[in-house]
Amino acid sequence: MHSELFSLGPFTVHSFGVCMATGFLLGWWVVSYLCRKTGQNADSISSLLTWLMVSAIIGARAAYVIEHWNAEFAGHPAQIFRIDQGGLMFYGGLIAAAAGLALFAKISRRHWFEITDLVLTAVPLGHAFGRIGCFFHGCCYGRIVKNGWGVCFPKYSPAWHEQLNATPPLIDQFAAQSLPVIPTQLIEAGCNFLLFLFLFANYTKRHHLRGFQSGCYLMGYAVIRFCIEYLRGDPRFAVGPFSISQTISFAVFLAGAVILYLSLHEKKLA
Repeated sequence: MHSELFSLGPFTVHSFGVCMATGFLLGWWVVSYLCRKTGQNADSISSLLTWLMVSAIIGARAAYVIEHWNAEFAGHPAQIFRIDQGGLMFYGGLIAAAAGLALFAKISRRHWFEITDLVLTAVPLGHAFGRIGCFFHGCCYGRIVKNGWGVCFPKYSPAWHEQLNATPPLIDQFAAQSLPVIPTQLIEAGCNFLLFLFLFANYTKRHHLRGFQSGCYLMGYAVIRFCIEYLRGDPRFAVGPFSISQTISFAVFLAGAVILYLSLHEKKLA
């Protein structure tokens, strides 16, 4: 785990922030490239991507703080604003970005799915880099494993703190590292990258089918996230037998299935 890459005086560069910035820039490049390939105006999308990035970060942070309030923020409210240290809930960001995108589509008088098909094609690539940033920071870790293929995070990492404060404690305060846990961050990063390759390969062939890319993305990521949740070991807010993210995944998958069905049957999507 390398949460801090280097420091220049009082200024510290965190790996999570670098990964997020890298993911955003690569996503921006992908969107611009696809616009050129399909004859769309990439300049009109630039301001939208900036707006979506800001709204997504705010929404993702707000959702994460709500879910982890007791475990991380109740005693340290100032940490709410330290997004450079990690701690974003993707679904919160997706919902906030969707609201911003809806406003943009209305103002610009563009079809909703023309924009979402383009943007969501690039989202899994940026998300993959975000999860790599989670790995470097140590958040979003997996369950404890005993078969030797887990990752041990260092002292004072989120996994170390959670295992120390467990009832009964799983490690003592002198432990140099956590017990080995599943590297769920890297697993999800790999799954997101594969989803990106699928969407990227299909965009130029399917972009005329409004909603195709959006439906595929929503269904694909919902399955990925639902399965990954069973491997997560950090505190999860529960809704009955499922986590909050699994519950949202049900709704996201259903929405994606409806959108894809209508797209393939050439219905008018409004």
